[in-house]
Amino acid sequence: MAKSSVLGYPRIGGNREWKKALEAFWAGKLEQDEFESQLRDIRVNHWRKQQEQGIDYIPVGDFSYYDQVLDTAAMFGIVPVRFGYKGGPVQPSLYYGIARGTKEATASEMTKWFNTNYHYIVPELDGAQPVLTENKPLIAYREAKETLGIEGRPVLIGPLTFLKLSKGYKPSELDGWIDRLLPLYIQVLNELAQEGVEWVQVDEPVLATNVSAEDIERVKRIYGAIASAVPSLKILLQTYFESVEFYPDLVALPVAGIGLDFVHGLQGNLAAIREFGFPQDKTLGAGIIDGRGIWRADLREKLKLVRELEGIVTSDRLIIQSSCSLLHVPVTTAAESKLPEELKNALAFADEKLSELVVLTKAINGGELSVEQELSSSEAAVGALGRSAARNRTEVRTAVAAISGQEPVRSKPFGDRHAAQQSKWQLPIFPTTTIGSFPQTAEVRKARQLWRKGEWSNEQYNAFIREQIDVWIGLQEDIGLDVLVHGEFERTDMVEFFGEKLAGFAFTQFGWVQSYGSRCVKPPIIYGDVAFEEAMTVEETQYAQSKTKQPVKGMLTGPITIMNWSFVREDITREQIAYQLAYALRQEVEALEKAGIGMIQVDEPAVREGLPLKAKDQANYLDWAVKAFRMTTCTVQPETQIHTHMCYCEFHDMIDSIEAMDADVISIETSRSHGELIHSFEENTYGLGIGLGVYDIHSPRVPSVDEMTNMIDRALRVLDPKLFWINPDCGLKTRGLEETVASLRNMVDATKLAREKHSVGV
Repeated sequence: MAKSSVLGYPRIGGNREWKKALEAFWAGKLEQDEFESQLRDIRVNHWRKQQEQGIDYIPVGDFSYYDQVLDTAAMFGIVPVRFGYKGGPVQPSLYYGIARGTKEATASEMTKWFNTNYHYIVPELDGAQPVLTENKPLIAYREAKETLGIEGRPVLIGPLTFLKLSKGYKPSELDGWIDRLLPLYIQVLNELAQEGVEWVQVDEPVLATNVSAEDIERVKRIYGAIASAVPSLKILLQTYFESVEFYPDLVALPVAGIGLDFVHGLQGNLAAIREFGFPQDKTLGAGIIDGRGIWRADLREKLKLVRELEGIVTSDRLIIQSSCSLLHVPVTTAAESKLPEELKNALAFADEKLSELVVLTKAINGGELSVEQELSSSEAAVGALGRSAARNRTEVRTAVAAISGQEPVRSKPFGDRHAAQQSKWQLPIFPTTTIGSFPQTAEVRKARQLWRKGEWSNEQYNAFIREQIDVWIGLQEDIGLDVLVHGEFERTDMVEFFGEKLAGFAFTQFGWVQSYGSRCVKPPIIYGDVAFEEAMTVEETQYAQSKTKQPVKGMLTGPITIMNWSFVREDITREQIAYQLAYALRQEVEALEKAGIGMIQVDEPAVREGLPLKAKDQANYLDWAVKAFRMTTCTVQPETQIHTHMCYCEFHDMIDSIEAMDADVISIETSRSHGELIHSFEENTYGLGIGLGVYDIHSPRVPSVDEMTNMIDRALRVLDPKLFWINPDCGLKTRGLEETVASLRNMVDATKLAREKHSVGV
């Protein structure tokens, strides 16, 4: 009999109960005992939901108090030296200090989890002395068994993936770190085996990236040692997000099961299993249902794939599961009452995916007739959306085909543009600016809520937004910034705002997913052809510019970020979607320029996260991603300055592509990662305007002038002072007013010191 499973479940709760509990605890509104109780209730409810749906193998240990990578580091006592850790279980104050920073110590780096929009906290191995502080998977297993009688499947991040995602060691030290951590993993697994655990899911998604032959030898050593030390325990070596490398070596490992992604790694994994077969002594965890996408599966088509696998792997050795953790999708469509019927019927969030897994498993075990109604229903829903008018806008497709066939280039090269822009703006050396957003206070959020509920008229709301703009234009001038922004007070989210004004988008009421920590986003759904309908940002930007003599940047979100931070349709390619977005945004750029806005920032923080995991696919993606950005910006006049912004990814391996975007100025995160990006410019020249973020905006601490001065000095060792800008790492939406003003004042003071040092000869 085939079994069903998921690799993880969304931790945030249907009404973001998890987020609310975290933030109340951080604010001192919840005592630790009550906080622990609330999170326990959320956790147990998630297990109960899976149990009631009929999932056979329920994951335990996938729940987190912030991030699963941070959990693993804390379990092994891997705490940055600057926090003064003295050993023992990592208490909440320290745990959250690592993630968010304290008054005394900066937060650990945060970056993207493979090619998703989830962020993890990067473990720092410098000076660490690993020791098992507490067996977190065992604690979770016991809790699930005691509360609901569930024989859960504990989940933990595998040793190779954990180390590959960590920093603070040289490549030559990797094997030594494996030797340090492997006994601790074996200790964890031994304790689970002694408890009576049957299966453990060990996640090694790094095996779906470009691992080396040396890495495969390391994997053999790791899992050989585990098999020898804990022979009774069944290990499901789980991969996801792509097809695996070195398939024959992996399926020969001494583990009981191998988990493969047959959604995002379908072609490679299916080709491998067809060519090499699958061992008769192992279980296949078949990732059939998409754990990252929101679309309802055509279950009849999925069943064809399962039947092919069943011809290679007998059903008693087959687990039908999600392609990855359901962490990346919203909880349920049940409460969504405002979506078009044809769209809602075609959606499947986490709870609906549980049902899909159960249906497929029933079809294998009991025959298709036993679930014929469910198969027909999914087939009809998928077909109806495909035939909808929203997905068949001929005028959009014709226009996009025409402009995408042209090479998008500015009318003048950067050198000529830079001279024209300097002549127009007369900016000082090291111009200061911010990334775009200012604090979204409770007052701002309340005003938006009143307006959305219809309790405020458009006139009342617009007047309020203008009052906020007035305040912050005045504050920016008083602080001494050179290039201002209007503050984005009218925007809930940098993607949602534009999606609400473009055709082809839809929005859920409760479709939240975790981005990082307690930060949840509600991604738009691109379900139809994208079309520009009217100007989206001109009114507020033009108003802000009327209030100051300083330049005010127009603020847009770029096509790749809108795409990567949305749930996108699957019936056309992502490249086609990117070009549709670029064409729509080009019309907004042109409207801003026509309205007299001479600096326009087109943010692309998510370019890096869309990079395919396989090296062979990356160049093509970067080519069309760069082309989409240039399609958006190429039609402006030479003296119009195009800015862009990127953050919270590793950019060292795509500097050439960033430069190829041909933005006049890029602002890019570097403070949160402790200046590591600066090393990239020691080996790669960058000839356009650039601002490396001088302070981390995701931490509530106010950075000192000295900290920012040090960051500026480091950057200027490798970058041209004539092209260098000074700015924070990212937007300031999540910060408070007082800390924002204090931090920006320190930034301006640091800039003044830099100008004194470097003005001679510039």
